[in-house]
Amino acid sequence: PVHASTVWSLGLTPGGVRLFSGSEDGSIAIWKMYTATERRRLFPRADNRSSTDGLWNCVGKLPDAHSSYAPLSIDCAPSRAGHGRIVSGGGDNCINIYREETTAVSGGGSSSDAPKFSIEAMAVDAHDGDVNCVKWHPR
Repeated sequence: PVHASTVWSLGLTPGGVRLFSGSEDGSIAIWKMYTATERRRLFPRADNRSSTDGLWNCVGKLPDAHSSYAPLSIDCAPSRAGHGRIVSGGGDNCINIYREETTAVSGGGSSSDAPKFSIEAMAVDAHDGDVNCVKWHPR
């Protein structure tokens, strides 16, 4: 299994190609949607589906996104923002902003099949209790 406990939050990128799931185990998993054609080529054993079905596959993980507390909310920046960051709020009272590494893959950067995110900003004890909702401004 990708997560060791209950999934409490989901965030979908504006283009619908990536999904982020936050679990009570404190992790955030990064999922990619593969088209039916990509699925047949890259995952031939997953062919028990209809020929028109795509496949969500976990391509990365932030194992300690919120210590051992659940990320309770995840939001992806709107496309027009142009930076592709994600934000999460959790049961540890923190708000974290992550950015995808953009250096060349051979230099340890990110690719769509193996994305790497790092914390860009963290608001520790942002509230007196759980951070249940985070959202980017739509502009």
